[in-house]
Amino acid sequence: MPPLLTYTLRQGDRALVLAQRLLETITHAPEIEEDMALSNLALDLIGQARALYTYAGEIDEPFEGPDGTTNHDEDHYAYWREQHEFCNPLLVEQPGEGFAQVIARQFLHDAYALPYWQAMTSSTDTTLAALAAKSVKETAYHLRHGRSWVVRLGDGTSESHDRMQSAVDHLWRFTGELFEHDEVEDQLIVVGIAADPTEIQATWLATVTDTLHEATLALPDDGVMQTGGRSGRHTESFSRLIGELQVLARAHPGASW
Repeated sequence: MPPLLTYTLRQGDRALVLAQRLLETITHAPEIEEDMALSNLALDLIGQARALYTYAGEIDEPFEGPDGTTNHDEDHYAYWREQHEFCNPLLVEQPGEGFAQVIARQFLHDAYALPYWQAMTSSTDTTLAALAAKSVKETAYHLRHGRSWVVRLGDGTSESHDRMQSAVDHLWRFTGELFEHDEVEDQLIVVGIAADPTEIQATWLATVTDTLHEATLALPDDGVMQTGGRSGRHTESFSRLIGELQVLARAHPGASW
């Protein structure tokens, strides 16, 4: 698979899988306004995924369809790949077992996603740079939203504090993978297409540290980090997530949306 295709799919999968997790929370948020907010976050992420998957179809090898040679579309990457073909980081596929975990997962992701998209506005790939310019505006709102909830819950009641601390502690093991890079990405970093995640990490850590301090929460120890999602090795709950995501398309192949 060409490096640019792998890289584009990694970003698309990150957005799509997190959107699917957010949609699972709808009607379970503590207030109706938060149901609407999480829906809007998910829609932004789906929009990012669609744009990235469309670009992936332009990069990918054409195939012989019933009407001749054609390119894969966004539905192919979302609905017709197998579980091991998805290459999202493990953080975004973690179930939201309680509202605190939903918020902690979103905040830890968005503290990474904002500086990532900011860096990508300077990409030498004009398509990715244009997508980044749009995504920066969306992700800045996402981060403000998640940060406000982390502070509200962390510096709230003793119960909300404990639940938020437990959520951050639980998810921390999945954050290290956000800053990994392999030979595929190194090739793109050298030519200015991809952002260097090691340069993003310092900004991420500063944002997380400042927010947790304001929320009266402790910064977890790094410990052993979990990895493998970007290479197609996922956690147990991922199978059910993808099954729910793909069931309608696979039950009605060729249907018009």
